Amino acid sequence: MYSLTVENYLKAAWQISNQQTTNYATNQKVDSWVSTGQLAEALGVSPGTVTSMLKSLSESGMVEYRPYEGVKLTDAGEAVALRILRRHRLIELFLVRTLKLTWDQVHEEAEHLEHAVSDFLIDRIDEFLDHPEVDPHGDPIPNAEGVMRGGHQPTMPLSDCPEGSHIRIARVMNQGAEFLRYLTDVGLTLGTECEITDRNPEAGVVTVQTETQRITLGFPAAQQLLVESVESMAKK
Repeated sequence: MYSLTVENYLKAAWQISNQQTTNYATNQKVDSWVSTGQLAEALGVSPGTVTSMLKSLSESGMVEYRPYEGVKLTDAGEAVALRILRRHRLIELFLVRTLKLTWDQVHEEAEHLEHAVSDFLIDRIDEFLDHPEVDPHGDPIPNAEGVMRGGHQPTMPLSDCPEGSHIRIARVMNQGAEFLRYLTDVGLTLGTECEITDRNPEAGVVTVQTETQRITLGFPAAQQLLVESVESMAKK
């Protein structure tokens, strides 16, 4: 067993690396170094605190650490990170399906519970949920061996979609409660299908048409929505 702090560091490093190295057209990932500044911001601690922890994690074989360059997870560190991600994402889905919590309510609850539950309980939750591929935000769920089940269909940020595209919301990267509540209010939840009716790079906005309404998003918000092509799905 590892401490809550160690688990949080490894999970944060994996998430940052994963987000900045994903080619959304192919869903391929490559190794990436995570800076101490990125970890400090993600964890809400000082860069000096991060540096001390990274040195300790490096000595224990969880990460490879290089001063002024950052950190990269070893196989052992990645295994721990994926174990915690599996817990977090399964707990989120369990809370949504069984207790009917909304997708903007489950993240903080899962943050606390992911460190307390046993692997035995997580495996039973996984079985109860029929081995789901993604969590309530569209994040792929690792199996017990650390292999991602979902996320195989190529996706791209909504902000990058050309005008006229027919797309489906597949994943939300910004899982802040306020942003998720906004998406719920305007009807842009997982599985929502829409058409890109206008894309204006100069103004930095993109407009989509759902079955019920037209919605205009700024590029920063649209970048947080990963979408898949409805046409390519129909061909499969």
